[in-house]
Amino acid sequence: MKHDLVLVIDFGGQYKQLIARRVRENNIYSEIIPYTKSIEEIKAKDPKAIIFTGGPNSAYLDDSPSISKEIFDLGIPILGICYGDQLTAHLLGGEVKKGSEKNREYGKTICHYKESKLFKGVESGQVWMSHTDYISKLPEGFKCIASTDNCPIAAMENEEKKIYAVQFHPEVKHSIDGDKMIRNFLYDIAGLKGDWTSENFIENKVKEIREKVGDKKALLALSGGVDSSVAAVLMHKAIGDKLTCIFVDHGLLRKDEGDQVEEIFKNRFKINFIRVNAQKRYLDKLAGVSEPEKKRKIIGEEFIRVFEEEAKKLGKIDYLVQGTIYPDVVESGTNGSAVIKSHHNVGGLPDDIGFEGLIEPLRELFKDEVRAIGLELGLDEDLIYRHPFPGPGLAIRVIGEITEQKLNILREADAIYIDELKKNGLYRKIWQAFAALPDIKTVGVMGDERTYDYVCALRAVTSTDGMTAEFYPIDMDILAKISNRIINEVKGINRVVYDITSKPPGTIEWE
Repeated sequence: MKHDLVLVIDFGGQYKQLIARRVRENNIYSEIIPYTKSIEEIKAKDPKAIIFTGGPNSAYLDDSPSISKEIFDLGIPILGICYGDQLTAHLLGGEVKKGSEKNREYGKTICHYKESKLFKGVESGQVWMSHTDYISKLPEGFKCIASTDNCPIAAMENEEKKIYAVQFHPEVKHSIDGDKMIRNFLYDIAGLKGDWTSENFIENKVKEIREKVGDKKALLALSGGVDSSVAAVLMHKAIGDKLTCIFVDHGLLRKDEGDQVEEIFKNRFKINFIRVNAQKRYLDKLAGVSEPEKKRKIIGEEFIRVFEEEAKKLGKIDYLVQGTIYPDVVESGTNGSAVIKSHHNVGGLPDDIGFEGLIEPLRELFKDEVRAIGLELGLDEDLIYRHPFPGPGLAIRVIGEITEQKLNILREADAIYIDELKKNGLYRKIWQAFAALPDIKTVGVMGDERTYDYVCALRAVTSTDGMTAEFYPIDMDILAKISNRIINEVKGINRVVYDITSKPPGTIEWE
């Protein structure tokens, strides 16, 4: 089934993925492509609407990103945002100038709208601006449909040609009713159908996978994370016993996580499931190693060796299945098949296993869409909304050298922390939360005895994509209860601290 397509043409904008997601939220399929694509390549994709992103350049400079003027003659509705607004004006004969202190706008400002299909149901109000240049003269055939105190042309339209452009960012939450504007463009101006749903995605993808695999076999490296879990269940729905999942338990997982993964996929979904208990193998390799990048490299290389050994035991396997999602494709800089994901920040899976091809059943989806598909397929909310977990696992949350004792201490502390966040209704409000065990011991007093035990650090952040993050302000009474439980229930910890560092300057993980 062919869906309506909206092309998001990227001119270097930091919000390109957010724009594409906003389109998807309206049940319309979107793809991001670079501005360097030719008009013929754009026409071949048969888009029903086009959105130009923002970008850091000045539209009037010769070396700035641009696009052929032919795009405006294709009869395809276009919405320009920020730089896309200025580029539209510049290419069509308007005038864009460098702003003075008066014309520059950064952050929240009040925008006044005039009558337009783009602003149907929208009252004048707050928008998010980020621009130095401004449109000083409209192109022929356009009229101004919005302004701010500092920006006389904050939006423009050519209603006949269905070309619209806004100086502000309707895709960000700080622009009040920005979602309505995007919806108005998609439905009222472009006349799109809105047929991109989780239900028809599953139906179409299952059919596609069955046709591709036929009587052949597929293999998936299952981590127990959201992406690989949803990929596994979707593939199993499509090809049943022709799929085998290998789960490498490296002993660096959270409390009871390995058993939970086995219960879900082997016992509940009845998937061909191989659990490789490689805990001792990993601990032996990591003995005496304290440098974070060296730990990551050892874990990644060992995973490749274990996976390779197990795959060869299975005989001829035709396809490798991978939980690539759309942000991976975008960040790889290609809309061709994404390269095999590097595992744990090192090289990818070995080339000599002899796979005929790669299947990426989720490569068109954003994370929120992957979660929706997972729920539709019957995976539990606890798994679908589980916080991100790094490939090297607890190895980078035990700071310094890894020992079995430290791992056990950290598992217990982390389990208590997460349990209390869930009990207090905070878990789903937080993007990522975890306990870390710094390589520090401090003096304490428990009962009448002096102790010399580890410090436990708690971390909780809010984020949308992990690129930036703010620490979550957990109530002090809740923190006190968590601290009390950890110190009383976990032998080996006598002090608990809470990390209030944002990213940047810190990272989310400690290593």
